[in-house]
Amino acid sequence: MKYFLRLSFLLLIFCMACEKAYLPKPPGYNRIDLPPHQFLELEGEFPYELEYSQHSTVELDSFNPQEKYWINLNYEDFGAKVHLTYKAIGEQNVDFRTLATDAFKLTAQHQIKAYGIEEAVLLTPNGYTGVVAELTGEVPTQFQFFVTDSTDHFLRGALYFNTAMKNDSLAPVIEYIKVDMAHLMNSVKFDN
Repeated sequence: MKYFLRLSFLLLIFCMACEKAYLPKPPGYNRIDLPPHQFLELEGEFPYELEYSQHSTVELDSFNPQEKYWINLNYEDFGAKVHLTYKAIGEQNVDFRTLATDAFKLTAQHQIKAYGIEEAVLLTPNGYTGVVAELTGEVPTQFQFFVTDSTDHFLRGALYFNTAMKNDSLAPVIEYIKVDMAHLMNSVKFDN
């Protein structure tokens, strides 16, 4: 009798296990190993100094070749670029108000797809004013900033990815590069 009960119990478990439909696991995202943050000083003839990530390469901007102080920091391993644009205030009838308005307009253009835009004003360790804009949602740029002395120099930066992936899968890389960009902002020094 004990043998019959045990056999019946095992048969019952076996039958119950076989009735469930197989459900495949949802697709996952690739693991991204992020290196430690390390920084280099920008070399070359620029009206500004800054420290950028060792894990990026400095490239002259090919989109606007007449702007010789525009550069890209290419994070080739992550498929990302930080576009840095520089303008001298007062040259070619460019004033601070126009540059700041343009920077805010460029950020506002993403309101169509952005869930939210958080902006903050800060003072860098070198005494410059910085404005940071963090965008959430499926936007092409998740982080933008500008640093200025408001009289002579204006440096703007924006993070872009070379992919159309969902931002939640890029979140670790976005957070990693945001730390690099914050360090960059805090290290900016303009020539006198």
